[in-house]
Amino acid sequence: QVQLVESGGGLVQAGDSLRLSCAASGRTFSTYPMGWFRQVPGKGREFVAMIREDSGSTDYADSVKGRFTISRDNAKNTVYLQMNSLKPEDTAVYYCAASTTSTFYRYTSRQYYNTWGQGTQVTVSA
Repeated sequence: QVQLVESGGGLVQAGDSLRLSCAASGRTFSTYPMGWFRQVPGKGREFVAMIREDSGSTDYADSVKGRFTISRDNAKNTVYLQMNSLKPEDTAVYYCAASTTSTFYRYTSRQYYNTWGQGTQVTVSA
């Protein structure tokens, strides 16, 4: 069983940067892909970024492409989301997620992931 704990959220101004971290425990971290999602009140959880087990492949939502970078350190059992040039519309609760079982869902779908962290709030003021 995998457990995920996010950290690094906070209140920043537009144009600032933040780095989110997600520490994993349990199953060997290097064997499953990881993702980041975000959610605002009244809306569904939105795909942000994904990284494969060996960091060989990443993908991003169009809304964050060129500003956010996902990375992982398998030695530290941690995945990161570096967020630059933040905008007020990036304000949300950010969740990391792990996909530790086989699934036919695409990695941009919530259903692809079977384990979630508790979320960390990111607030970007104008």
